[in-house]
Amino acid sequence: MRSAAEAERAGYPLKRPLDLAAALAALLLTLPLLLVAMAAVWVYDRGNPLYVATRVGRGGRPFRFLKIRTMVEDAGANAVDTTVAGDPRVTAVGGVIRALKLDELPQFLHVLSGRMSMVGPRPNVPREVALYTRAERGLLAVRPGITDIASIVFADLAHTLSDSGDPNIAYNQLVRPWKSRLGLHYLRCASLANDLRIIGFTVSVLFARRWTLRRISALLRRSGAPEDLCRFVLREEPLRPVPPPGADAIVTSRSVE
Repeated sequence: MRSAAEAERAGYPLKRPLDLAAALAALLLTLPLLLVAMAAVWVYDRGNPLYVATRVGRGGRPFRFLKIRTMVEDAGANAVDTTVAGDPRVTAVGGVIRALKLDELPQFLHVLSGRMSMVGPRPNVPREVALYTRAERGLLAVRPGITDIASIVFADLAHTLSDSGDPNIAYNQLVRPWKSRLGLHYLRCASLANDLRIIGFTVSVLFARRWTLRRISALLRRSGAPEDLCRFVLREEPLRPVPPPGADAIVTSRSVE
């Protein structure tokens, strides 16, 4: 679990003011896009344009999580939590919305309400949080974020796991270990400057992926991250199954023991 010093650093005094200012500005700037995207979803199938799901927030408390719906209604009924490229549940208009990241816009409301932060470990579904190791549960000590380093490094997640037979297991073997390690490192080096850098990288990765990943690798190295983590974020090597932080074995099942 995180030390008291790490908890204090991750909640630096200006974090909440930054969240409020950035979320309000983002909502005002993107409101037309939000309304157009919601209208497009409704016109496409006359269904609810918002997707409401349960995510786990700070302290392990669940909250109702909003996104613009990009899949057919009731898509979550099959317990597949990892979406890959070519997923038949994604609608035609939803594919465009996902590609442009417009489905994430309602989350700025969660930042304003205090359930989320602009930067922090992404909120996960209860089924995945139930699998967390003791070390990974340290991620729940802070508000989940709209963006973080792992979200940038795995911006191509849907394509990365598209050839896997079981996307949920592939996620736990290939992605979760690194996402958790990046999230835990963030808690140790959180600062106003680093949060501003991560927000900037979230934008720059859309236009200059290689440059952005090199900048992230340099940031991790300056902040004392292990060398294998600094190399990994460059995404120059194939993903291989590894255990999550705090575990000795690679995940082979999502059953909670």
